[in-house]
Amino acid sequence: MSKKDISLVLGSGGARGYAHIGAIEALEEMGFNIVSISGSSMGALVGGLYAAKALDAYKNWVIELDIFDVIKLLDFSFTSDGGIINGDKVIEKLRGFIKGKKIEELEIEFTAVATNLRHQRSVWFKKGDLLDAIRASIAMPTIFTPKEINGELYLDGGILSPLPTTPLLSTACPTTVAVNLNGKEEPGVLVPPVPEQNRIINYIKEAFFNQNEDSFNSFKIISKSIEMMQRQLIKYELANHEPDLIIDIPINVADFYDFHRAKEIIEFGKRRAVETLKRSTLLD
Repeated sequence: MSKKDISLVLGSGGARGYAHIGAIEALEEMGFNIVSISGSSMGALVGGLYAAKALDAYKNWVIELDIFDVIKLLDFSFTSDGGIINGDKVIEKLRGFIKGKKIEELEIEFTAVATNLRHQRSVWFKKGDLLDAIRASIAMPTIFTPKEINGELYLDGGILSPLPTTPLLSTACPTTVAVNLNGKEEPGVLVPPVPEQNRIINYIKEAFFNQNEDSFNSFKIISKSIEMMQRQLIKYELANHEPDLIIDIPINVADFYDFHRAKEIIEFGKRRAVETLKRSTLLD
């Protein structure tokens, strides 16, 4: 193992997950070699694409998405399957990037973390269809419908493991870097969206999620509860398995829905990763 070899943990956090792309770019540019990845939710999506050598193509796609493009990707579910979005349109797009790859075929060791609904425990996908594993890991409750694999239903990996350090304990690489998307709030971390985008986002929240900025309806209560739960779980996870370096992304850098702001969030993730690495001992 080289001194610059690292294992990478990518946490969950909705659109904040775009920051993972910037963090990976920073790590590569500063000479680090990522030899294994563990990811939950958007961390699994970005990590899986990187391991499949498809992250650049994905980035080029998402940075061009505006709010109307994102709306077109929302295929609403009209069944009682546990989520309001099927996710089929997004998955079909990802299929074009991943091209049927299996996890065990990837050059980088990869683990996608999901939650088994029936057995109520975290599950590590280390082999099998990469796209299925990613879809299972991003099945955010009340948002995306659960993913069925071999008769079992899977939900978002961030429910029980929002920063999955444990799957990397058995790797040969001694250095672990984690990107935490649930960092403390910071003022002015991103320029606010333009007013027109805000109006459209607020319309979507009210029309489809029955949510506005001042209300606490069932959807918002669930999402805020999950957020609080994840922050506590991360504390426990880090107390047991602390990485060598943690790159914290402030929780207020973006809303869960801000998938039309990829360019800004990616750039922020890269800046924050560079700042954190320069303060660390990993560059010594």
